[in-house]
Amino acid sequence: MSTISLAPALSTADFDYNLPPEMIAQTPVEPRDHARLLVLDRATGQIEHRHIYDLPDYLGASDLLVLNDTRVIPARLLGTKETGGQVEVFLLRALENGEWQALVGGKNLTEGKRIRFETSDAESVWATILSAGEGPLRRIMFAPPIDDLLDELGQTPLPPYIHTPLADPERYQTIYSRREGSVAAPTAGLHFTPELLLTLRDKGVRFAYVTLHVGQDTFRPVSILDPTQHDIHSEWLEFSTETARLVNETRLGGGRIVAVGTTSVRALETAAKIALGLNPADPAPPELMCGWKTTAAFTGDTDLFILPGHQFRAVDVMLTNFHLPRSTLLMLVSAFAGRDRITQAYDEAIESGYRFYSFGDAMLIL
Repeated sequence: MSTISLAPALSTADFDYNLPPEMIAQTPVEPRDHARLLVLDRATGQIEHRHIYDLPDYLGASDLLVLNDTRVIPARLLGTKETGGQVEVFLLRALENGEWQALVGGKNLTEGKRIRFETSDAESVWATILSAGEGPLRRIMFAPPIDDLLDELGQTPLPPYIHTPLADPERYQTIYSRREGSVAAPTAGLHFTPELLLTLRDKGVRFAYVTLHVGQDTFRPVSILDPTQHDIHSEWLEFSTETARLVNETRLGGGRIVAVGTTSVRALETAAKIALGLNPADPAPPELMCGWKTTAAFTGDTDLFILPGHQFRAVDVMLTNFHLPRSTLLMLVSAFAGRDRITQAYDEAIESGYRFYSFGDAMLIL
């Protein structure tokens, strides 16, 4: 499914900014909830400078916190061609019948070629290229199946802008991650600690979970002038009946839906279109926008691309990290808060020395 909601005459250059390289966080803050938090009121433009552990000051008993429980897989594998050359395989997505979609780096890796991986007991695992797509994209099959060997053969992939090795791979997982399938972490969730979740629960905040497996497209900048022509990759989503019930009850009771990260936003807004009985590619008619049923359960692929002009139906508050220039994620938060508000907030964050990207600080957009 696919939808693009937009304002006219958008340009990718509208979502560009200059960031000093030293402001890209190379290591996470410890404890997790001691990262800085820029709080933006999108109605007034007012900005406050706080910390993640101050989040309970902004949430209360009527609010529902929506978290993405996906877990990053050890998706980076190093193997060798039958001719002996080294090959890097970056797993993107598990397909049916033991097949995988992957990025395969190396020359002459065409259909039928095989790649060998050695296990600790000197047994070989072979990956056969079934078909070649655009650039390094390949469809491959492992023999034997690799599912039970990933922890041994694979490495946790870090974003390309992080150059410092991570001592503990678990630090690139949220504390509530449980469903393996992502190649990148839903980074806004990296800031939560057990203590922070307990404090929020004690205030009466309720929790709901979605599963959206993050794909590599999260790091891919939009390279064309017109962002509406950008081809965003689909990601697998499960929005359960229980989560739909909690969202709908919260909205009916006058509470706020607080999305943790852009992945939760995309999940919620996809489920909102499904609730209206619409093809997500179609805009919602104004007369349907006040329906009592905010979201509906859904399992499947979503390539929802949110641009300024999108009518948000299921998200009231967003917690998010600072995103790359020209990225689909920066376009999404600009759709939620307004491009001018986000430009103002990013300028102040840079001036105030915030840390950016996956291991960086966060914004709370009210």
